[in-house]
Amino acid sequence: MLHNVPPILSPDILHTLRAMGHGDEIVISDANFPAYSMGCKVHRLDGISATEVLEAVLTLMPLDSFVSDPSQTMQVVGDPEAVPEIVQEFQGIIDRVADHPAPIATLERFAFYDRAKTAFAVIQTGESRLYGNIILKKGVIPPR
Repeated sequence: MLHNVPPILSPDILHTLRAMGHGDEIVISDANFPAYSMGCKVHRLDGISATEVLEAVLTLMPLDSFVSDPSQTMQVVGDPEAVPEIVQEFQGIIDRVADHPAPIATLERFAFYDRAKTAFAVIQTGESRLYGNIILKKGVIPPR
């Protein structure tokens, strides 16, 4: 155990977050997401919500402040302007926890999949709410 590390993050996830470089992306996905089809490392956190995982990850990982869209979610199919409740919760967590809060951008479903295929890793959660997927771009930690 370590101080100030959310206990839901496994040693393997901590290793992944530490190994990521500036600009690398990680996907936090719901239980329906085709994680293993993305071709990158998949971490499973069954039984844990995507919102819990987002908050835990953002306590350790900075968001990229050099881009306008360091976080992206999937648009609702057939209603791209809709904002699902879980996405509203994601935004609230980013606003409260992230070091550089920014509005969440959205991507069309297949564009989201294409983007996820370039991610460093996926953390697949037990989230059962639809559209509970978010891509985060890692920022830099300034020297102390």
